[in-house]
Amino acid sequence: MDLNQLVQAVREKFPDAVAEERKAALVLKKESLLTVAQYLRNSELAFQNLHCVSGVDWKDKIEVVYHLYSFKHRFMLTLKVFLAMEDLAVESLCGLWESANWLERETFDLFGVKFLNHPDLRRILNPDEWTDYPLRKNFDRPDFFRLPQSEGLKAGG
Repeated sequence: MDLNQLVQAVREKFPDAVAEERKAALVLKKESLLTVAQYLRNSELAFQNLHCVSGVDWKDKIEVVYHLYSFKHRFMLTLKVFLAMEDLAVESLCGLWESANWLERETFDLFGVKFLNHPDLRRILNPDEWTDYPLRKNFDRPDFFRLPQSEGLKAGG
């Protein structure tokens, strides 16, 4: 199997789901994520492994990135979904892959993405009382540890 065959299979099954194709990646409409993921997991494509969920802050939107692997076809696929800053919600994939549980919690904790229907969406790394997200570009907490300018790393040392 190659990317062209995979894209063709997904496009035939879900003609309106793919927003864009990139190298070994599909950018999906957020409302299509769960349906396409179910197909990738349960069809002959056999993407049995979700080994990474992460986020990227583009200032005006958050990109959620999923890395899937098919042992049967020895093929890795990246799924991407873009979320508007005003609507950082997308369906959870916990029902398909158990690994999504903590991976989605980490992405929630660091970027503020709300994974709908997640069985236990709460902070996993940061204090429960925090209301901001440390991997966003606008993160700025005066109480957060920072080295004073004069104590920064010096060249050669």
